[in-house]
Amino acid sequence: MAKLENPVQMAVIGAPHGIKGELRVKTFTGDPEALGDYGPLYTQDGRSFQVASIRPAGNVAVVRFAEVRDRSAAEALTGTELFVDRSVLPEPEEEDEFYHADLIGLDVRDDTGAVLGKVLAVQNFGGGDILDLMIGGRKGVLIPFTQAAVPDVSVAEGYVRVDPVAAGLVDDGDEDGRPDEEDETFDASDRPRGPRDAGGNR
Repeated sequence: MAKLENPVQMAVIGAPHGIKGELRVKTFTGDPEALGDYGPLYTQDGRSFQVASIRPAGNVAVVRFAEVRDRSAAEALTGTELFVDRSVLPEPEEEDEFYHADLIGLDVRDDTGAVLGKVLAVQNFGGGDILDLMIGGRKGVLIPFTQAAVPDVSVAEGYVRVDPVAAGLVDDGDEDGRPDEEDETFDASDRPRGPRDAGGNR
């Protein structure tokens, strides 16, 4: 992506809406209408799009981009992902708020400071935010992003600290600090830490 040093995905374009070039867009901002607040949006191949108008429509937004003037042009954009550079996003206002993009790639440490792995992604399947980790070379290790499971987050220093027992990585009697092979389902009922979607408030 030539124009962005640190791209953060803000939206993905869906189907055309009507005949005048409007599009249904799934946004990753807390407020869908905030998509127009960050300046031009960029595609992976470097094209830029400016939001000319936007309005909510259920779980998506209906957007008219200044560069899209008819339905044919809109149809060609279905499935296109839109990005901004991380530098244009405001810093989180609350201590326990984080952008998903800022968590990805952080080291995962235990209480002793030993590095267990890395954060690969932030997921949400409807029961709260979940960190998708690589632990000991194994991908797809899921832990709830809660205060109990992840008591410390330091984006500046590049790590999250986990409580292996509260995170479900080990049984209460397991002292090795490594994930249990059979335990890949975790209870996300504890209070969510609440990482923010890119560009928006939760």
